[in-house]
Amino acid sequence: MPLPSLFKSEIPARPWNVAHAAVYGGVIGALAAAFKTLGQFRLDGEGLAGWLVEIGGAALAFALLCAGAAALRNFIARRLIWHDER
Repeated sequence: MPLPSLFKSEIPARPWNVAHAAVYGGVIGALAAAFKTLGQFRLDGEGLAGWLVEIGGAALAFALLCAGAAALRNFIARRLIWHDER
């Protein structure tokens, strides 16, 4: 039995693209880390390499988070909503 909804769309629902979610998450993570570390950016201490590692780590973490969320959404939708149709 599908879940009830007040909104009925003419366009049928479809699975989210996990790869696109990972790319978008990576971009958001890189931007967030860049803004966070921009105020602390100095060439002393860790230098440019440490700054880039922090941005890369945040981008990877956000990419995995968004890809996991998209995959979980697809799994739940297939089990609870689309079980008769797909």
